[in-house]
Parts: sequence; C-alpha cells; structure tokens
Amino acid sequence: MDKIIIKANIDTQTDTYELNDKLDNTSLKLTPNTNLRLTLSLDYEFIGLSIGFSPKFLPGNNDDSLKGESSFSDYRFRFFLGNWTQELEYSNVEGYYVENTNDFIPNWTKGEDAYIQFPNLKIVTWGGSSSYILNPEFSLRNVVYQTEWQRTSAGSFIPKFDYNYTKFSNIIDNVQAIENIFNFQLAASYYYTWVIQKNWFISPFLSPTLGVRFSKYDDGINSIEKNRYFIKKLESGLQLGFSSKKIVFGANVNFNINWYNEDRTTRIVNDKVYAKIYFGYRFNAPKIVQKPFKWINKKLGI
Repeated sequence: MDKIIIKANIDTQTDTYELNDKLDNTSLKLTPNTNLRLTLSLDYEFIGLSIGFSPKFLPGNNDDSLKGESSFSDYRFRFFLGNWTQELEYSNVEGYYVENTNDFIPNWTKGEDAYIQFPNLKIVTWGGSSSYILNPEFSLRNVVYQTEWQRTSAGSFIPKFDYNYTKFSNIIDNVQAIENIFNFQLAASYYYTWVIQKNWFISPFLSPTLGVRFSKYDDGINSIEKNRYFIKKLESGLQLGFSSKKIVFGANVNFNINWYNEDRTTRIVNDKVYAKIYFGYRFNAPKIVQKPFKWINKKLGI
C-alpha cells in the first residue's frame, strides 16, 4: 500500500523479572513502575520507525511515592525486503520495585506502605530480529505493523532469529554490579489471519523459541563469573483489527514468558503479559517522497 501511516498505541506491557529459589521456596518479583506505555510510529513503503515511552499523564504511571520512580524508552527501526522482515531495537528501563514486598516485610499494607525499591537497577538492550515469511499470500505487516491491508484469509510459518545484547546494572552501597548478556534465539512462529467482511480480521499466533544465553557477571568488588544457559520462550497472542484505505485500529492480547535455570536451585523468569490498543491513519505521501522510494523499489525489485 503506497501510503504513509502514522499510528499510536497504548499497552500494559512491563518487563517483570521473577527469581524463584527452589531450595527455600521463595520468590522475588521485580517490576518497573510503568503500568502504561505509549508508542508512536511512522511507516512508509519498506521502512518504519517507532518510539515508545511511559508518560506520567497516563493513569498508573504517577504513583512514585509508593513504588519509586521508573523510566522507560524504546526505539525500533524496521525494513522489509520481499519476504524478509528486519527489525533493530534499543530499549532502556531504569527503576524497579519488589511487587511481592508483603513476602519480605511483616505487617506491610498495600496502598499505604512503600514497596521495596531498586531505583538504580537499570536494564539496557540492543538487539534485532530477522524473519522470513514462507507463504507470500500472508501479510505479517498487516498483523504486526498495520502497513498493509490483507484482503483474503491466509496463514504462514515464519522462522525468526532473535539476537540481542543486554546490560543489567545496579548500585548498592556505592558499589556497581554489572551483568553483560548475549542472547541468541530461534523461533518457529505460526500466524493466521481470518478476514471478515473485507475490513475486519482476527489473527492468532504461536511462537515457541529455544536459545542460548552467555553472561558475564561482575560484582564490582573482586568477583567475575561467566556462565552459559539454555533458555526457553513461549509467545502467543490474539488480535482483532480493522483496516481500510484511510484508518486502522484494533486491540490484541499477548503473553511472552522467557525462563532459564541459573543453577540447580534458582530459576529466573521474565514475564510479559499485556494488552494493546492502537489507532492509525493512512495518507498519500508527497511526490517528493514518492519519487526516491519508487526508484529504490525498482532497483531492489521489491
């Protein structure tokens, strides 16, 4: 579709980390104080850009007195070459609180007492993903980015290779501990889109993933530890959407669970369960923009 699309979406996605100790049957659940996130995106032809943040004016993002202050930013760049989809990402989350504080402080009262907080806990990620759509009749761009309009029902297997570098850092008693992590994951995803009366569609997906994680932990004093872990991930979701020549909108529910055993007694789980609503508007690109893109499309045979 030869149109520019601008889109906004609000979601409830949070990066929650849960550390489960099998030995004494305890759990530590770390969550940032960013209940709602806003993402703005701009797409045209084969490229797209989105910026995500968590503004204070959204409900649930301003209870700093109890949960502490958190910040979130996310930048994504994507481009499409035939059946290939490539995405690059940078994200930064800082400031976490212990969601299950009541497990650690006797007589703690929710809504009145402050949570245990880690204001200096910071997680920065640089990464990317490469996907290949096996069925050319299926539009991944319609489901994930809303930059195309799928007219007939279709589905496709979509193998995806994810890779990222993540840096965990925290400061306690003026000592900074850092963990550097490299993740490599291969997903076998399947998407299907049912088109209903031309404009409406329902699209579920399932994506089991296996991968390997390499980590290097420096406690900031005198200890450096290197490890390798095998990680497992399961992602799924369901979307209801509407597409037309000028507007797109919809809602979806997703869950993403990522877990690995740090040792025989400790399991680390990274949960992302969230809902999202989005609205976008399509309009014709100015001729000064159309011309170079048409030239590139012709040269690349897109």
